[in-house]
Amino acid sequence: MKQTSAKLMTMPKLLLELRYWILAMMVLATMLVTKAPLAQPIDLTPDGLVKTLVSDVMNSIKSDKDIQAGNVNKVMALVETKIVPYMNLQKTTQLAMGKNWSRATPEQQKQITAEFKTLLLRTYAGALTQVKDQTVTYKPFRMDPTDIEVVVKTQVMNKGDAIQIDYRLEKSGDSWKVYDLNVLGAWLIEAYRGQFNNQISANGIDGLLKFLQDRNAALAKAK
Repeated sequence: MKQTSAKLMTMPKLLLELRYWILAMMVLATMLVTKAPLAQPIDLTPDGLVKTLVSDVMNSIKSDKDIQAGNVNKVMALVETKIVPYMNLQKTTQLAMGKNWSRATPEQQKQITAEFKTLLLRTYAGALTQVKDQTVTYKPFRMDPTDIEVVVKTQVMNKGDAIQIDYRLEKSGDSWKVYDLNVLGAWLIEAYRGQFNNQISANGIDGLLKFLQDRNAALAKAK
């Protein structure tokens, strides 16, 4: 158990250095970015939503030379305009902070959510240039009519490697939103929770906010 906990605490740093994590965020980003209307109506069931968006948007990205060339500003603008309907990043941030979320003021919660969103979107933007010949398959999906949280399981084939990538969604009104991502058994929220808690333990809520701001500033300079 201790080894698993230690692994999760360092997971964000490790995952960002692995092609599996980049590939995972590329697939998630393809669900969220498009510059044209979808070619087919969106299926509002959880698995239907994922399938429709992945299929239509991957094709769109593969045909966009600016994105493939790494135009981060263009990608960021596209992600920003399309991400809100399909993700609940406040819930992602809240769960990553755990019990520390209730210790933060409403203004701190708002700022940390915004900075965490920027961090994830910048990472997604960089990953989009990796979209080439990957294919996505979907594992059988079942749910009860009363379910309000589900997991859509997928497998991505990348140069002969089968990569497990799963999406956790929650029902919000009549729609479904993604709030967590699983790569090869490691959930994004779990991975960041250790890092967030370490920052808060050492430097408080404002310390976490500064950490995210500094990370985003470094990524902005590196683009």
